[in-house]
This record gives sequence, C-alpha cells and structure tokens, in this order.
Amino acid sequence: MLWVLKLRVLRCDEFDCVFCRVIDVGSEWRTFSNEKSTVDRSRVGATENPLLESNELSGTYIANLQPGKGPVGISDSGGFSRWQKSGISSGDRGLLMAFRVISDMADKLNLPASIVDRCNSLFKQVHEEKHVKGRSNDAVAAACLYIACRQEGGPRSFKEICAVSRHSKKEIGRCFKLILRSLDTQVETVTTGDFMSRFCSNLGFGPQIQKAASHIAQKATDLDVAPGRVYLSVAAAAIYMASQASDQKKTQKEVGDVVGVADSTIRQSYRLMYPHRAKLFPKDFKFVVPIDDLPRH
Repeated sequence: MLWVLKLRVLRCDEFDCVFCRVIDVGSEWRTFSNEKSTVDRSRVGATENPLLESNELSGTYIANLQPGKGPVGISDSGGFSRWQKSGISSGDRGLLMAFRVISDMADKLNLPASIVDRCNSLFKQVHEEKHVKGRSNDAVAAACLYIACRQEGGPRSFKEICAVSRHSKKEIGRCFKLILRSLDTQVETVTTGDFMSRFCSNLGFGPQIQKAASHIAQKATDLDVAPGRVYLSVAAAAIYMASQASDQKKTQKEVGDVVGVADSTIRQSYRLMYPHRAKLFPKDFKFVVPIDDLPRH
C-alpha cells in the first residue's frame, strides 16, 4: 500500500531559498494509465491559485486504498476529505466556493477563461473590502460575472445571468449597483450590437441578415421609433424583420426563444418599427420579399 500525505510548503519571501526556486506549482502530470491494476491511482493536483491566501502545495496524493479501509482521516470513499480541508483557511474556503459557483455559471453560458479570471479577481476584491456585506455570495458572484462580461467585451443580458443563477434579477441588480458604487467603476452602456452577432449565429443566419438586423436595430434606436422599449426587444424585432425580408424566415417565438423575450414583446416592438421600415433597412439589402409585403405584426 502506497500513499503520500499532503505536503505543506511555506514560501520564503523574506530570504533567498533554493527550494522555493525548484518547486513546481503547476498541475500534476503523472499518470498510472499504463498499469494493469484495476484501481485508478492517477493523481491530479490543482495549480497554485494566486487569488488565495494559503501559499501551500496541496491536492497531490497517491492512494491505493479500498473504500472504508483507509487510516484515520480518510473517508469511506477512499478520499482525503478531512486532510484536504485542514490546510485551507475559512476565508479561502469562502472564495473557493464562490469561484466554483462562477465556474459553473460560466460553463452554462460558454464563457471564455478571460471572463472567468476577471470575475474571480473582481469577486475577491469585493469580498475582501466587504463592500456587499450581508448579501449572498452567489448573488454577488452573479453580479460580478455580469460586470466581467461587459468589461471583457462579451456582454450577457441580465436575463441570461439570472437563468444560470439561483437568485432573482432584483437581488442581482442590487448587488450590481452596490459593486459599481463601492469600487467607483463603470461599464459601457449595453447596445443591441453587443448581442446581435451571437443571436443571429444561434438562429443560423448568415452575414447578410446579421448585418441587416444590426442596421435596423441601430436605426430604430437613433430615430427613437420604439420609445420605451428595452434593447433586447428592439434587437429581437430587428432580427424578425430582417428574416421576414429574406429567404430564412423565423417566427417570433423562434426569435424570442433565442433572445430571451416573449413573442408578444417582439410583436409590440415590431408594430412600432413597421411604419418606418423603409428607413431602417440598409440600402444594399437584397429583398427576397418586397418591403411593402412584410407582415404588419
């Protein structure tokens, strides 16, 4: 039976230490896949996280133990449950839980690693300075993810964030305002163009319809032909109008399912935009359906 206990290596920041220069803090790469044993003894240790306070090497273990037969400190499943947690401070434990929530939400939204890293850093700053004390960590994490998406140029709507969070739009919105106020930071105003490429791609539209929908939405905003309508409903109505003039028609429900708005909301915005349709389309758009034959609602 071979098993290695958890190592704790202290950093020597105040003096030159030879060992600190040769310790690899990257992920463990060793594998036991070429062995004939039926027990998987592969070990995978997480990389060092610079956002955590604990400067220790943890997570690398070798174990060839049967469940329920390990020594004291090993759970029935053969894992080092108690020993794994023993070296993590309470502050880091809270951060790790929040980072896990952020990672789960990001996976559901197919967000890149750059946004996840920005969100983790933002959450750590908010958490340490106690700007949103008393608020749920999950709601704060969702608000941080919304801000990180906008700062990194991959914005998501509040509805999309709420769809992968356990908290309401109202609670996330409160945390969002508190974070912006406390950190004295700003995010760019969301426009229809920020979402148009992704929505059209999800609907299977080509470059021509995407360009037309972006132009229609921007013109509708500039001319203020749909006053009081939020940017998502204007974007959805623009996509629907462009599709009806092309050979790739989509229903209001199909567009609404992708954009995240009700088909009745699209219908209301479309009715406001319809009388101005001649001013909204780009001049080089190739109409499959004449502009006067577009549906009225």
